[in-house]
Amino acid sequence: MKGLELSLAYYNEFGKKMLSEEFSDVEDRIAVGLVGEGSECLGYDDEFSKDHDFEPGFCLWITAEDERKFGFKLERAYAKLPKEFMGYKRQRLAPVGGARHGVMVIDDFYRKILGFEGAPKTVEEWFYIPPHRLLAASNGKVFKDEIGVFSEIRNILKKGYPEDVRRKKIANCLMNMGQSGQYNYQRCINRGEIGAAGLAVFEFIKNTVSLIYLLNNKFEPFYKWAYRGMRDLERLSDVEKDLLTLSETQNSKECMNHKLQVIEEIAEKVSDELRAQGISRACGSTLCAHMYSIK
Repeated sequence: MKGLELSLAYYNEFGKKMLSEEFSDVEDRIAVGLVGEGSECLGYDDEFSKDHDFEPGFCLWITAEDERKFGFKLERAYAKLPKEFMGYKRQRLAPVGGARHGVMVIDDFYRKILGFEGAPKTVEEWFYIPPHRLLAASNGKVFKDEIGVFSEIRNILKKGYPEDVRRKKIANCLMNMGQSGQYNYQRCINRGEIGAAGLAVFEFIKNTVSLIYLLNNKFEPFYKWAYRGMRDLERLSDVEKDLLTLSETQNSKECMNHKLQVIEEIAEKVSDELRAQGISRACGSTLCAHMYSIK
């Protein structure tokens, strides 16, 4: 069973009754769901994920004002919920089910993940926050949120980057891809700098993955889930096989031409998508030329 499914089932079985019976007068002020850090919030959890931080549980988000009024009582009630459900045991961590579940003040939740109490407001703030943190604040599922304070911030994040921020990030990826893949890789091979050639390929791959998320206007997950998440994207998800070819093929003069061909094929796909979205009007597949074309 997936973590999100387990969380929702646990809430439906025990959480709803707890709130309706013990907090009927303030139930509409309590948002409930599972959002935050952890593969289960992305829907990527598997058997390997169950060796740590996997338990039946959910989050209850309240305002700072409500925390002062009934937060302690809510924490005590959550702590008394059954410790085992569908064969899974809750973690024995203080204060109430561990840092990823239990009662959380809305401002504290977003501050912990983003560094701010709410969604970014300035260009500088959007650039300051790593994309996997933006994703962690907007993933998962909200089971209920009548007053909408928690979801208001979340819904801003789910729209993705503001367009001017997205284009600046796209331009940066294109510059790095062009320099590392279309320029420096071959020069490193020709000089016999095999280690540097490997780093050039890594830079090209890393920036290509980031670019694909940006072209889909989605936040890139933490690196270990970047390929997994890319398979669900609408645009350019097929580039994964090309990137795997680059990472799995040796960096040698014998393999150089093949890898350069793969890099060029990726550049052509990216260039077509840039033109299709109206981001660049540059001809050809020289990635740095597309970078300069972005307005």
